[in-house]
Order: sequence, then structure tokens, then C-alpha cells
Amino acid sequence: MARRSVRRVRLDTARGVFMISVAAELARMHPQTLRMYEARGLIEPKRSPKGTRLYSQEDVERLRRIQEMTTDLGLNLAGVERVLELEAQVDEMHARIEDLEVQALHAQVQLAEELEQVRSSFRAELSVPYRGGQLVRAADVRRQFRPPAERRPDGS
Repeated sequence: MARRSVRRVRLDTARGVFMISVAAELARMHPQTLRMYEARGLIEPKRSPKGTRLYSQEDVERLRRIQEMTTDLGLNLAGVERVLELEAQVDEMHARIEDLEVQALHAQVQLAEELEQVRSSFRAELSVPYRGGQLVRAADVRRQFRPPAERRPDGS
């Protein structure tokens, strides 16, 4: 029995693959409408080496979105332009916020690591003796409790 393998194909939705007639049909528009939207800067199809317009799946989805705003919401093309500009600004701000959140997390981790280094250095260097309550070096306190055989010749 031959084993069948499944091969997954990833499509680049930004790659221009549809000619204007196909893109117009997919978006349920007249090709002249696509040309008008391009002239207004609402859409920017890719171009083949010979200059033929090539629309991507993302372009077709954008065309559908424009049509939805004009027919369902009653916006004129100036309104559509403004909505698309604002949506792009919101997307940019979301990306910037995500970058700032990542930077803040890195700073928080770095601060926690530095704080732990400071804590461990204080633990190693300082202790509170049993009387007086003053901070002294831990090494000085430990030296007093070492047996004489373990003390160094200099008395420490």
C-alpha cells in the first residue's frame, strides 16, 4: 500500500497574481472601478515587467472592504480614504505598543537580575549581629566563631 503524503502549500497573499479582470470579478466590481481606485491611491497593485497590473489576495480583500464602506456604510471615497488612513495609523500604534511592551519586559527582567545581584552581595557582605543591631561585614562576624585552628596567622 503506497503511503500518501500531504503537502502543504503556503500562499503569499501579498503577491500579485490576478490580472485586473480576475481581480474585478473576485471583488464583484467593474475593472474601471479598480482603475479609479488606483488613481485615487486607495489600492496599489503590483506590476509585471511589461506593466500589467497584478492584484494580490490582499488587494482583493481591500477592494471588498472599500466596496463595503461605500455601499453598506454610505461613505464617499474621501471618507474611505480617511478610514483607511486611520486604520493604518492604529495598526502602526499597535505595533509600537507591542515594541514598547517587549522593551519594558526586557528592562523589568534586567532590573530584577540587578536587584538580585545587589541582594546577594549584601547577604554575602552584611549580617545583623546578635547585639547592637548594627550592620557589620559577615566575614567579621564569622571570624569570631571560627575555631583557632582555622584562623589565619594574621588573626583573621
